[in-house]
Amino acid sequence: MASLRGGATHYPNVQGKLALRQAIADDYRRLGLDVGPDNVIVLAGAQCGLYAAAQCLLDSGDEVLVPEPSYVTYEAVLRATGAELMQVALNGEADFRLDPAALEAAITPRTRAILLNSPHNPTGQLIDAETWAAIAALCRRHDLWLISDEVYAELIFEGEHICPASLTGMAERSVVINSLSKSHAMTGWRLGWVLGPEALIQHLTHLALCMLYGCPDFIQDAACDALTTPPTELQEMREVYRARRDAVCAALAESPAVTAIRPPAGMFLMVDIRATGLSSQAFADRLLDEEGISVLSGEAFGPSAAGFVRLSLTVEAERLAAASRRLAACAQRARDERALSPTPASEADCL
Repeated sequence: MASLRGGATHYPNVQGKLALRQAIADDYRRLGLDVGPDNVIVLAGAQCGLYAAAQCLLDSGDEVLVPEPSYVTYEAVLRATGAELMQVALNGEADFRLDPAALEAAITPRTRAILLNSPHNPTGQLIDAETWAAIAALCRRHDLWLISDEVYAELIFEGEHICPASLTGMAERSVVINSLSKSHAMTGWRLGWVLGPEALIQHLTHLALCMLYGCPDFIQDAACDALTTPPTELQEMREVYRARRDAVCAALAESPAVTAIRPPAGMFLMVDIRATGLSSQAFADRLLDEEGISVLSGEAFGPSAAGFVRLSLTVEAERLAAASRRLAACAQRARDERALSPTPASEADCL
């Protein structure tokens, strides 16, 4: 409000005001990166940052490796450049943890980049230090860009956030995308950024000149305040999400019909409903009809999440626990019905 009253309503610096870019760079310097404000461009949220980075990095026919299940907009963003999204399946039996060997097996002569999201949406999984080191090694070996979507980096309950650009030989081939949407609950402010090599940032600035003409100056002032005066609520937010995760896991722990995949980060949780015999969408529809509870079908994020639903940790713990018990009861009814249904005769039986 002070910024608005002070008249910060005119054309802004297209790359982003220096004070904000410096504040963003300072945060990454604390993570071990040798960066400054010229390594940063401010854009209208992480989604805009991802789109702009794809436009500047990719050409028609390029391939980008993306672990699947994945965030639903990735495919459209990448295909808008003429590039192809190449899915690398994550294994639900391994709690959807990323396997670097699976990434390397998917690399072809057309592979240009790897797009990773850690902490991960929809699973809440976190890439650990050993896995990051292996990914960095294969990026160097195959001369690949690494696009790192880090919007949930402040919502880690167990483990630590590692920015891959801080690893040996990765600063010149890493593009880091982040925003204040999740860490500060500023979704509607549309304030994000891209951090990368100076040459790439210059290209992004030319694109932003044509696409956005810069982010509103008063919103950049709000972002400066958010970054330079970290809110005390941030740690509380982490603990709230941890408590909500624990409430769901406890409520589902004794159910033979469902299994929760316990995430170390984020605001989502995957639930295995394969024992019901229903597809993810059929179970989600039934749960909504019978219990008034809304979850997302895992198949919306890719075929590897078939048999799973995504539950959001965005209501209070008590309500989540009650909803989880009702989810388990719905799953148990479906499982019981499956057990009572006659098994279709096989062709051999008919003969």
